[in-house]
Amino acid sequence: MTFDAMWAELLPVGRDPAGGYRRFAFTPPELECRAWFAEQARRRALPVERDANGNLFAWWLPPDGRRGGAVLTGSHLDSVPGGGAFDGPLGVVSAFAAIDALRARGAVPSRPVGVAAFAEEEGARFGVACLGSRLLTGTIDPDRARGLRDGSGRSFAAVLAEHGLDPALIGPDDDLLGRCACFVELHIEQGRGLDVPVGAASAIVPHGRWRFGFTGAGDHAGTTALADRRDPMLPFARTVLAARSAAERFGAVATVGKAEIVPGGVNAIPSSVTAWLDARGPVDDAVRRTVAEVARAARDAASAHGVAVDVAEESYSPAVAFRRELLDRIIRVLGGVPVLPTGAGHDAGVLAARLPTAMLFVRNPTGVSHAPAEHAEPSDVAAGVAALTAVLADLAGA
Repeated sequence: MTFDAMWAELLPVGRDPAGGYRRFAFTPPELECRAWFAEQARRRALPVERDANGNLFAWWLPPDGRRGGAVLTGSHLDSVPGGGAFDGPLGVVSAFAAIDALRARGAVPSRPVGVAAFAEEEGARFGVACLGSRLLTGTIDPDRARGLRDGSGRSFAAVLAEHGLDPALIGPDDDLLGRCACFVELHIEQGRGLDVPVGAASAIVPHGRWRFGFTGAGDHAGTTALADRRDPMLPFARTVLAARSAAERFGAVATVGKAEIVPGGVNAIPSSVTAWLDARGPVDDAVRRTVAEVARAARDAASAHGVAVDVAEESYSPAVAFRRELLDRIIRVLGGVPVLPTGAGHDAGVLAARLPTAMLFVRNPTGVSHAPAEHAEPSDVAAGVAALTAVLADLAGA
């Protein structure tokens, strides 16, 4: 089955009427993507494995049935709200296409090739990015993960149980990881860092998410004097502005992209505002100093308006430098490609704590990602599939 045919099957799933895609983990659109994954594996006679954390794996095994020393590839199928078509699915579809290309030329792997679709990579439903790979590698406490809740108050544990997974079993899987020799993730480049079709990643910059909870006093918008108000919107607004100025000061980037206002009435002073800060930078110190300054501004503004504030770190990923030996090998296989760092987080960055990992990038002519305008030209996608095919052939001895 061609890349285009697979892509055409997946493209309509989870389209958001407002634009882009809305494929949150374990919701009907993402479950449809999971069913698509299982069907692709079935068509190729690849056994499918679902681990205790909800991650999916399809295995192309060597003739001797060997399961150790596997070369893992793939990405994720979930999306951010209004996300683009390529972020995640490109890597999964390309992995199946690469296996097809190798089989078409009569190649037989000497070690297993696994296609992965990791759960809740974007963190759009439960708030922690790369949740499936974090659980797999043991970089998040299972008790904390079980208690994570979505916007409707449903816990991660309850959702897993609803879909046939035992929440008591989530956590690191040393057996599965022990069967894997390396992981290579193909992904659309999420900026304008490439002027050729394909590149490779050198590193992932440090990044994290922080929750700011402002608690004031709800009241009437028309009858409450300004001097009598404890309006949490005011310190919230100051925090958003502080994020921009702190990022500029320390050479980072900081974004407040989500906020929940209670009760959310036009004619009511809010009783609380919860907001999330995403901060990233070239080095850990830049990120930490940015967040510290934002937190100080939030506390000062909250105090001035009689509002309580709580700041909590929800996730943090330090800088990841991809394993140089694996990167050099990939560069040699591809005959030389540009190498660049990325400001986006990926499962490859999480898995790097336990495995040699690497990333290939496909050019993004718009430079836009996490939005409907995210795009890759068909010829560049084909080049990405060809590059992944060559890398898998080399690593798997196919």
